[in-house]
Amino acid sequence: MNQAMKSRCELFVQNRNEIRSRFGWESSYMYPLSASIFTGRNMPVNIERMEECKKLLMQETGPFSNFRGISRLAIISLLAADADPERRLKNSLRAYGELKNEFYSSPYLPVTAIITADMVQPEEYSEVARRTRRIYDLMKKEHPLLTSGEDSSMAVLLALSNKDERLAVEEMEESYKVLREHFFSGNAVQSLSHVLTLGEGTPGAKCRKSIELFEKLKSAGCRYGTGYELPTLGILALLDAGTEQIASEAAEVNDYLKTQKGFGAFGIGAKQRVMYAGMLVADEHMTGETKALNTAAISGTISIIAAQEAALLAAIAASTAAASASSGASD
Repeated sequence: MNQAMKSRCELFVQNRNEIRSRFGWESSYMYPLSASIFTGRNMPVNIERMEECKKLLMQETGPFSNFRGISRLAIISLLAADADPERRLKNSLRAYGELKNEFYSSPYLPVTAIITADMVQPEEYSEVARRTRRIYDLMKKEHPLLTSGEDSSMAVLLALSNKDERLAVEEMEESYKVLREHFFSGNAVQSLSHVLTLGEGTPGAKCRKSIELFEKLKSAGCRYGTGYELPTLGILALLDAGTEQIASEAAEVNDYLKTQKGFGAFGIGAKQRVMYAGMLVADEHMTGETKALNTAAISGTISIIAAQEAALLAAIAASTAAASASSGASD
């Protein structure tokens, strides 16, 4: 592992440990997700700033707001990593209001609102919300049983990418059919097809790279999850690097994380660990001009946001499943 990657891994583990030590009683799946928000920006976590943003969130939202739900810690982290958290929250709440005109409230809608507020000006929120709904409806038409609230977040990324709505959904469906022959979870495959549609290239080429990468990771001792974790595989497939290199780097990072407390057999689990190993590799490749928000780099920027978004959806889904299992056991 080169020094830059090692430093990134050390920062990720340090951020995760600090957040976990000061924000108890959160889902274990949310700590590494929140850590990755800071690490992706090459920032050490600032706990005091997180506490301030927690107070800000409590002041600006009601007790039953979805902003205070399962994704709360990630939202606090996103605010704390921003230069102007008050403005970001204000704009996110405004975007949320527009989205609620088009969608039922859900734990995923605040995330969709934050993405909208990040990418466009307030006067555009209403049109983005309507375009997101149109794309969502096209998704729902193709897969009425699979499409649900979590897909609104990927729909907004497609709405922001300015891709033709029908062509984008047609590409998703083409990718879905190819991927479904290799992976069994229909919902996860659908989400992976959404991520791949955000990138450049033909559906066939992107699907082939995803499948090849999955197999190379498995050969390297990194069995990638085929459930909630699968969409983040698409981020790795969109990197401008070969599958051999990506798999090798992810295996090195996974081996490092495995030795760290909270990432071993009794931590978040092997599948989630491999997912975060992949995200750290993606962060290392998506640097410099790729992260600049301009016309030339718009696809790269959306891919970066999609990486965090896919991980956040995985963390929310896993946390919800864990909470439901715990509730069922206590009944």
